Amino acid sequence: MTLEKNSNKQSEILATKEWLSEIIINLNICPFAKKEFVNNTIHYYISKTEQVKTALHEFIEQCRYLQAHEELETTLIVYSDGFRGFDRYLDLVDYANDLLIESGFEGIFQIASMHPEYCFDGEDYDDAANFTNRSPYPIIHIIREASMSRVLSVYREPEKIPENNIKLAHEKGANFFQQVLTRIHDNHRSK
Repeated sequence: MTLEKNSNKQSEILATKEWLSEIIINLNICPFAKKEFVNNTIHYYISKTEQVKTALHEFIEQCRYLQAHEELETTLIVYSDGFRGFDRYLDLVDYANDLLIESGFEGIFQIASMHPEYCFDGEDYDDAANFTNRSPYPIIHIIREASMSRVLSVYREPEKIPENNIKLAHEKGANFFQQVLTRIHDNHRSK
């Protein structure tokens, strides 16, 4: 049983890494991701929970883990089984943001969110721009604020990143992104 669980976790990590490489890095959705990906400073934590309370406990534990491991730059909490519904996931992200503040991590970490059904507020579900935040699994990304401030201070026109991503997403089209995500999912489907 343990071997099967490890195999599933490995598959979920590989799917996440493939998505990072093909979408986030190769298309330059996040211009800061490549360095951390190549340097192997991303911590991947696979969560099997479907419960908000347990997920929040894991979230704060991952904040503490990242704080204790200076060699790591960022953490991706990948929800392999839970939070498939986008609204429930958004509730989790809201609670996690509140917990970040309550736990004294405000100003130290910030959260970014990715989900298989990601949809920007007020946008049509099928709009290609949503794919800049669509991932193979629901993910909460814990980012070191000091590191983000450092890279933003040397990046030319960082405020244009979202605008450039939306333009690129529309050029590529929703079909392109959906095909990549479907292929990644099929390649790493747990047996």
